[in-house]
Amino acid sequence: MNSFFTSRRERRLWGALAIVLAAIYATLGQAPAIVAALGEQILNSAGNNLVFAIIVLLVLIPVFFIDKRLARAEIAVGLGILTVYLLAWLRLGSWEERSHLFEYALVAALVHEALLERRDNGRTVPAPALLALFISLGLGWIDEGIQALLPSRVFELIDVAFNSLAATMIIGMRWVVRRVRVWLERRRTSD
Repeated sequence: MNSFFTSRRERRLWGALAIVLAAIYATLGQAPAIVAALGEQILNSAGNNLVFAIIVLLVLIPVFFIDKRLARAEIAVGLGILTVYLLAWLRLGSWEERSHLFEYALVAALVHEALLERRDNGRTVPAPALLALFISLGLGWIDEGIQALLPSRVFELIDVAFNSLAATMIIGMRWVVRRVRVWLERRRTSD
């Protein structure tokens, strides 16, 4: 194959990642102004958080399960995991902390799915979950490095920790869902 990508789907996943990263990095200097313009009260209201949580679900579910037929057990496990993730997200104190959890969960899920697609199409991808985690952590460090260069922002290790937590949680959750899928497939074939 002459192309770097193994499929159209892999190309779309890497393209989606590039768009998400461009949006994250392009708005780094504007984040405080956006929060100020929207108002902290609006951002922290329960109703608005619920609406945002639903939007998060609508974005993350397709990334989790795009092009897959799921068994009821997989759906139940996936929804349970997403519920736990959203509860963790709602417990965070500020909108900025929450945005890290959402942004880098999406980044990590896209990286992981692209690596899995690449592996499933015959390319060598050693330990896709671990590789996706390292790539996602590196992208989070780049985020903070860019902020260190901006006059209105600062490099904060706590933000690196939130980026790392988001990536670790989503990749770990995706790994659990894949293990459930493998278990269900083995169970079906042994019956």
